Amino acid sequence: MATFLYRLGRRAFRRRGLVALLWVALLVGAGVAASTAPAPPDDSFAMPGTESQKAFDLLDERFPAASAEGAQARVVIRAPDGEKISGADGKAEVSSLVAALGDGPQVAGVADPFKADAVSKDGTTAYASVTYKVNAMELSDEARDALTKATDDARAAGFTVETGGDAVMAEEEIGGSAELIGIGVAAVVLLLTFGSLVAAGMPLLSAIIGVGIGVSGIGALGSALDLSATTSTLAMMIGLAVAIDYALFIVSRYRAEIAEGKEPEDAAGRAVGTAGSAVVFAGLTVIVALAGLAVVNIPILTKMGLAAAATVAIAVLIALTMTPALLGFAGRKALSRKDRKAAQAVSEGHRSAEGRPKLGTRWAGFVLRRPVTVLLTAVLGLGVIAVPASSMELGLPDEGTAAPDTTQRKAYDMLSESFGAGFNGPLMVTVDARGADNAQGAADAVGKAITDLGEAAAVTPATFNEAKDTATLTVVPKTGPSDAATEDLVKSIRSLADGIESDTGAEMLVTGMTAMTIDFSQTLDDALIPYLALVVGLAFLLLMLVFRSVLVPLKAALGFLLSVAAALGAVVAVFQWGWLADLVGVDQPGPIMSMMPIFMIGVVFGLAMDYEVFLVTRMREAHVHGESPAQSVITGFTHGGRVVAAAAIIMISVFSGFIMENDDMIKMMGFGLAIAVLFDAFVVRMAIVPAVLALLGSKAWWLPKWLDRALPNVDVEGEKLHKALDGDTPPTAPQEREPAGAGV
Repeated sequence: MATFLYRLGRRAFRRRGLVALLWVALLVGAGVAASTAPAPPDDSFAMPGTESQKAFDLLDERFPAASAEGAQARVVIRAPDGEKISGADGKAEVSSLVAALGDGPQVAGVADPFKADAVSKDGTTAYASVTYKVNAMELSDEARDALTKATDDARAAGFTVETGGDAVMAEEEIGGSAELIGIGVAAVVLLLTFGSLVAAGMPLLSAIIGVGIGVSGIGALGSALDLSATTSTLAMMIGLAVAIDYALFIVSRYRAEIAEGKEPEDAAGRAVGTAGSAVVFAGLTVIVALAGLAVVNIPILTKMGLAAAATVAIAVLIALTMTPALLGFAGRKALSRKDRKAAQAVSEGHRSAEGRPKLGTRWAGFVLRRPVTVLLTAVLGLGVIAVPASSMELGLPDEGTAAPDTTQRKAYDMLSESFGAGFNGPLMVTVDARGADNAQGAADAVGKAITDLGEAAAVTPATFNEAKDTATLTVVPKTGPSDAATEDLVKSIRSLADGIESDTGAEMLVTGMTAMTIDFSQTLDDALIPYLALVVGLAFLLLMLVFRSVLVPLKAALGFLLSVAAALGAVVAVFQWGWLADLVGVDQPGPIMSMMPIFMIGVVFGLAMDYEVFLVTRMREAHVHGESPAQSVITGFTHGGRVVAAAAIIMISVFSGFIMENDDMIKMMGFGLAIAVLFDAFVVRMAIVPAVLALLGSKAWWLPKWLDRALPNVDVEGEKLHKALDGDTPPTAPQEREPAGAGV
C-alpha cells in the first residue's frame, strides 16, 4: 500500500499540470451537467415493508384522484370574543373567505366549512381546506400572496385567522452561508497551523474541487436517482469536512519530510505513501459507515448515505492526487520562511537547536504520568453528558413543533383547542374489501370495532372508491400525535386486523402521519443492531489490518460508543429539553427526529475512526521502528497532535456552520456532528486513547500469531517503503524528466 501510494504521489508531483487540469475539467463537466439537469425532487419518506407504506401504495392504486400530490392549506378562522362563527356575521365572513381562497391562482378546490362539517361544537371556530393543482415546490408567489391576502382581509374584519399546511411554507434555501463560514474558519485554522498562505490554501483548494465535483454530480443525477436537495447538503457537509482534513494530513506530512531535509518530490511521495495510507483507510471506514445505512431499508437514508459516501471517495482520490500535484507547484513554499531556513540548515548538515517541547508532547507526557486519573475523568465526564440520551423521544417534525409565533403553529393550536388534541394527527384506516363478500358490511364492521375500543374521539363513516372495493375511515384520537396514548391506539387498531379478516375477508391497514412515525421509529429500532454489527465489524477488520492489533480496534470502537452517546445526550438536552435553545436557534424544543440516532451513529463512527487512524498510525509507525510503547505515544502526539487538533477544529467549524440553516434536520445534524467530533477528537482520541495505551503498554499491539499470518500486510506505517528508500532504491516508476521549476 505505502509503496504504491509513494509512486502515485511522485507521479502526481511530476505530472502536476496534467493532474490539475484533469480535476478542473472534471469539476467543470460536473458543474455543466448539474446546471442543465432537472431540478432535484422534494424530500420524501418511503418505508418499504411497513404497514403505513403498504396502505399508501394501496390508496395510490385504488384512489388515483385522491393521491395527487397537490399542496394543501388549512385556514382556521375564529369569531371575535362573545360571537359565533355560525352566526349571521360569521357565516358571511366565512363565505367571503372561501370565495377569496377559491379565486386564487393554481387552486383546485376549497371545502366550505359549513358543508364539510368543519365547525367546532361550540360554534366559535371553523376551518376551510384548500387544495392546489401543484405541489408546494411549484406553488407560485402569486398563489401564496392570494392566500395571504384572503386571510389578511378576514383578520381586518375582526376575526382570528391562521393557516397551516405545506402551501404556506416558503421554500427554504438550503446551504450557502454555512459552507462559507466553515471554509472561512478552516482558512484561519490552517494559516495558524502552517504559518504559510500557500500551505493553508492547498487543503482548501483540494476540498473545494472535490466537494464541487461530488455535489455537482449529485445535482446532475438528482432527478434520475431521486436525490433531494437535503441529500446534497449532507454530502457537502461531510465531504467538505473530510476533504480538508485528508489534504491537511498529507500537506502536514510533506512539510515534516521537507523539514528533515528531503527533496520536494521525494517528500511528496513519502507523504502520500505514509499519511496517504492513513487517508485511504480512514476514508474506507467513513465510506463503510455511510454506505452501511442501506441496511436500514429506508430509501431516504440509503440515498443520503451513498451520496455522502461517494463524496468522501472523491475526497480521498483528490487528497492522493491533487494534493501532491499542488505540492509540486508550491515546492518549498509550502513551508513558512522560518521553516524553510530550518530545513535548509538540516540539508546542509546543521541541526537546529531543540526548542521547548510541543504542546502535544507535553500533553502526552502528562497523560502517561497519570493515565488512571485522565481515563476516569474523561469517561465519567462523557457519561454524565450522555445521561439525557436515556430520555430521548423520537418523532418526525410537524406543525406542533414549529415556533410559537408562526401561523402554522397558531393554526395547529387553534385546531387542538376547538376540535381536540387528536385532530392534528388523524389516522387513516384503509379497508381492502376485494376479498370480502360484502364490502359495505366489512367497512361497517371495521368502524364498529374501532369505536368499541373506546380509545378514539371520533370515527368517520367509510368512504369508498369508484370500484366500491376499497374504503377509508378517518379515526381522530383523543390525544395529540406525539402522545404515547396515540401510539397505543394505533397498536390497538392494528390488533383488530386478524379478527376483521377472518370474520369479513377484508384486509385492514392503518396509515397516516402518526402511524408512519411509529413505523419509521420501529424500522430504525429493528435495523440498529444489524447496522452496528455490520459497520463496527467491517471497520474492526479494517483497523486490525492497519494496526496489526486486536485491542486497539476494540478500544477505538468502545471510545466511539462513548462519544456518540454523549453527543446524543447533548442533542436531547438542546433540541428536546431546550437547554441553550436560544443560543443554537431552536425555536421550539420537541422530539428528536427518528433518523437522527442511526444517521449520527453511521457518520460519527466513520469520522471517529479518522482521528483514530491518523493519530494511532503515527504511534504504530514509531513502535514498528523500535520505540517503546510509551515513547511511541509521545512520538504520535509530537508529530500528529497539533494536526489532529487543527483537523478537528476545522471539521467542527464546518458542521457548526450548518446550525444556522432553517431546515430543522440540517440544524440538528450539524449540531450533533459538531459536538460529536468535539467529544471524540479532544476527549476520546486525545485523552482516553493515550491513557489506555499507557495502561496496556506493549500488550496494546498484541495480535495472535495465527491471525497475523492470516491478515494481509498492507504496510500502512510504510515499513517496507522506508527500507527500500534507506537502501537508496526508491520504489518508483522509471525516471521521468523533471519539469522546470520543481522543488522551488
